[in-house]
Amino acid sequence: MINQPNIILIMTDQQRYDTIASLGASYVETPNIDRLVKTGVQFSKCFITGASCVPSRASVFTGLYPHSSGVLKNGDKWSKGWVAQLRSAGYHTVNIGKMHTVPYDEKAGFDERFSVENKDRYLDGRWFFDEWDKALASHGFVKPQRELYRKRADYKERLGAFQWDLPPALHSDNFVGGMANWWLNTKPVKKPLFLQIGFPGPHPPYDPTPDILAKYLKKTDIPMPVIGQDELENLPPPLKDKRNHDAEVDHDSILWPLDANDNQIRHMRAHYMANVEMIDLQIGKVMDTLQTKGYLENAFVIFTTDHGDCLGDHGLTQKWSMYEEVVHVPLIINSQGRFKGGRTIDAMVQLHDLAPTILEWAGVEQAYSMEAHSLNQALLGDEFPGREYVFCEQAGDHNLTGCEFVTMIRSKDIKLVHFKGETYGQLFDLRVDPHEHKNLWDDASYSSIKRQLSDVLLNWLIESNYKTRDTYAQAR
Repeated sequence: MINQPNIILIMTDQQRYDTIASLGASYVETPNIDRLVKTGVQFSKCFITGASCVPSRASVFTGLYPHSSGVLKNGDKWSKGWVAQLRSAGYHTVNIGKMHTVPYDEKAGFDERFSVENKDRYLDGRWFFDEWDKALASHGFVKPQRELYRKRADYKERLGAFQWDLPPALHSDNFVGGMANWWLNTKPVKKPLFLQIGFPGPHPPYDPTPDILAKYLKKTDIPMPVIGQDELENLPPPLKDKRNHDAEVDHDSILWPLDANDNQIRHMRAHYMANVEMIDLQIGKVMDTLQTKGYLENAFVIFTTDHGDCLGDHGLTQKWSMYEEVVHVPLIINSQGRFKGGRTIDAMVQLHDLAPTILEWAGVEQAYSMEAHSLNQALLGDEFPGREYVFCEQAGDHNLTGCEFVTMIRSKDIKLVHFKGETYGQLFDLRVDPHEHKNLWDDASYSSIKRQLSDVLLNWLIESNYKTRDTYAQAR
């Protein structure tokens, strides 16, 4: 296809929507992401389809919901998706950083992969050493992770927040940004480029370098959770189980106390926000290099993440739940001259809607079975109703131990969370309770709304199963 654009997809890991200054987060400095917002289009109501890393990413790269791809939880095998279609259409396809395929070193349609995966541990029982592991080892360092953090006397109190004390260039996010710049400066590419840059942060352990951390430790305006005892007592059993489990098992260097105090949470959130600024600085350097090397003369740049992080909201840590802090994510699309920038689209969309959007840019026909919807109508300024409902799914795993499967359906105003095989659930009226503190599942005045959303959920699953009948395990 003539004039195929370069496509640069920048993804962070576990970044909340409320972490970008120009989107209302005045307590964090993100000037480079802010520039993408100012000159691009931001989707203010973008929702993930899978409530942990692997199902969310598999969904993005297949255009399928987790139950359709068969990738329902972290650790589920996946490696196939539309990147291979871009390659067949003439793109040079490159991944630098986190993709979280399983296995981690699958080609997944890329011509080149420079994998950098989770910060906290050796992976997959295979002692997989990624590019970052190798760089640390070549400098004589061992990757900071829970085996070392556990030796600290204050390990239990830190909630996964630790200062990075090795050379700054070897921090995972700085390393990925540096490797992206190295590749762009040294690799001549005559084909159109698809470049996926996957930053490992701000996923825990929350580990900023001391220079950036210092100013966030002094900030007094970082929001704090507001949690009532009633809310904790009325959590569904699987989320109560998750709280207890996280207090006993240290996932990603976090041992989560049932009674975390304000000082602990403030300290943790300061580290998290400092991680976000570190990533923003690297994005600025990458954007400068893309501009200098001429890639932005005909390009789309996407910034997003795979899911958010409760950071203590609702008494919970990390993801796996269906609260807004987890399922609502930033999505910014930027392009010079192809559409009007400086706009916000408030219609609801799903993160995997990127799949057909990107395929259209590349001139590649999407499969009939793809469940995602293109965003190009919105980008071009045409009337765009978006989605009436959005959905998210998560299977039980080694973190979410108290249930087999959980599904969310959200309309503009109401959210319902269904736990497989159970009579309990969650129902929130977002008009009067935007922070989801009051569960209305058993409120008789909402019974008709609960039934309506349950019926929509059932019909969605039936339609989805039929539409994707020929794509079972497509991602694998």
